[in-house]
Parts: sequence; C-alpha cells; structure tokens
Amino acid sequence: MPRLPLDPRHGTHEPTAAVPARARGSVRRTTSVDILRPHGLDAELLLVGRGRDLVTDADGEPRVVDTAEVEATIDYADAQRVTAITSTPQIPGLEQLVGRSSSTGFRAAIDTAIAGHDVVGRPVYQLLDDLPVATLISGYAPQHAMAQSGAWADQRRRRPMHTTAPEGLAMLQQADLCAGWKAGGTIMQGFAENNPPVVTGPDAPSLDDGDDPWAWHALPGPLPVHGMRRRRRIDVQPDSDGPARRRPVLAVDAHFRDSYVDEEGETVVHEYTVLARVDARTETVLEAEATPRVLPWFECPEAAASARRLAGRSLDSLRAGVRAEFLGATTCTHLNDMLRALADVAILAARAGAIGS
Repeated sequence: MPRLPLDPRHGTHEPTAAVPARARGSVRRTTSVDILRPHGLDAELLLVGRGRDLVTDADGEPRVVDTAEVEATIDYADAQRVTAITSTPQIPGLEQLVGRSSSTGFRAAIDTAIAGHDVVGRPVYQLLDDLPVATLISGYAPQHAMAQSGAWADQRRRRPMHTTAPEGLAMLQQADLCAGWKAGGTIMQGFAENNPPVVTGPDAPSLDDGDDPWAWHALPGPLPVHGMRRRRRIDVQPDSDGPARRRPVLAVDAHFRDSYVDEEGETVVHEYTVLARVDARTETVLEAEATPRVLPWFECPEAAASARRLAGRSLDSLRAGVRAEFLGATTCTHLNDMLRALADVAILAARAGAIGS
C-alpha cells in the first residue's frame, strides 16, 4: 500500500540522526514503550516498556545501575481499560490499576498504587508514567492505516461529523488544548470541514550507535507494520561551565521520539530535544531550551518556547507543576511529558556521583 503523501501543512521535519557519545562521569537513562496491536488494529492494545540507567565511570567504563520492564494490555474499545499489567521490579499493589482507564486519571491511580514503595525517580516509574500518552498516540496507527486504505474518507462520508453530533462536540472541546489543537488551526479546521487531517512524518534515522553497544538499552525487537514506539534519552553530567559560575552545575541533554511503521518503513511522528542546566546544590533549573525536530503541523513548533518557563523551578516541582500550569495553545502535551521527566535529573546525577562529590 503506498505511503500517504506529505501534507503541505506539516511542521518541522528535521529528525535527529545521531546519538551523543557517552561522556565520562555521566549517567544516561533510556526508555522505550512499544505500542502494538498483535491481534489486529481493532483488537486489544499491548504496551511493552523497557528502561535502563547507565553510569559511565571516570575511566569510561559503563555500569548498569537500574533496569525496568512494564507490560500492559489495554481494551482500547472499552474506555481504554487496563486488563492486565506487570512490572519488573515487581510492585505490590500494581494490580489495583486493572479495570481502570489508562487515560483519564491514570497517573493519579499510579501514585496511589505505588504509595509506600521506592519507585519514584526510577525507570519503572517513568515507564508507568508513559502509559497514558502511549495509549493516546496509539490511535495514530488505525487512523493512518484507514487513511492509506481510503476507509477514513469513506467513514466520514457515511457518518459526517457535524459539530452538533457528540463526536463533533467532543472535538470542539479540545480547541486550544495545545499548539497543535489551536482554535482555527490545521486540526480544528479539518474537523470543522469534516476532513480531519492525517499526518505522515519523515523517515526515521537510526538512533542506534553501532560503535557503542551501550548507547541504548536492548529493545524488544523490530517493530511490525502498524507498530509504534516512544523512545526517551536523558544524559546528565557535570557542566564544564560550572566552576566558572562558582557553583556546581549539571548539564542535561534529553531527547524523545514517537515513531510509526508502515509497509515502507519507520517514520517519525513527534520528536524534540531539550538542553538544560541545573544548579546541583539547590536542584533548581537555571535554563532550558527545547528544539522541535519533528512535529505534525506547522502550528506545533510554537510550543517549544514553553520550555524556558522551567527556569527557576525546583526539580521536585516539575511533575506536578508542568501538569498543572503548562496548559493551552502555547504548550505541547508531548513536550510537557519530556519536561516532566526532568524531575529525575537530581536522582540520576547522584547515581553518577555528580551531586555531593
């Protein structure tokens, strides 16, 4: 089946083509969530997460300090309900999440389920935190497949989405949710015209460094057609400019990518990089800058400037603060997830001996 043509309204298409070399005295967290429908696009959703924290010692030797696995099965058609979930390390009480929607209120349910267990700040917590957004973006696969086959347009002709219909009202309520859903923007205008746009991203350059087998954790395997994957990387190391500032400073280099596989290969749906500096003593963000690499629509890159709002915020306030305050058409839900993950920078730095040394 031929790939969909690029929509001329697409956003930035400059995917990252290399992985930075691991620095001596640094720590790298990598995570991935594979988003699969092994029994067909209309069947259950399977989310398979893997993660690892890797310290590179002063002599350049790699040392694994933590690993994680999470697997969740989602009944997507039934309110995105979790039907099974497991983790390594095992978390007593995680079974409380079975029967709940994996979207609305799920992160609060995670925090209730893990209360009393030392998992916040570890890769397993990051994987659990990614399950709601993995469920959200999973809808791209069936939508894209339908658009390729022509079924998407046929469905809209048979069942027009007028703004007075429940589906139309639900879509209109998403206006200004983020930069991509800006009122009057590409997505909202498409719904208003009963012709929702379907994005096709650029080919995905490899993120595997063939010269460094430790660059990433081992992934479950190649993605099947209609499979998706969210990959994250956070590198933390002492900033070479720190002594000049007369205070220890941490340099943070973070990256994430959402990708999709069609019959012709892997394409990128969303991708950002973020560079930040953190005061190691006060654990406060000094500055942060986001760079859009791949985004669906031309309005989306406007959200990148929101990363600068992290300056002056403590790391331990990021998860709750970004969720509560980074709202509206000047933000991006995917970038927000990336910014929230920076809450773990101090924990990562401590593991590499970059704090308290």
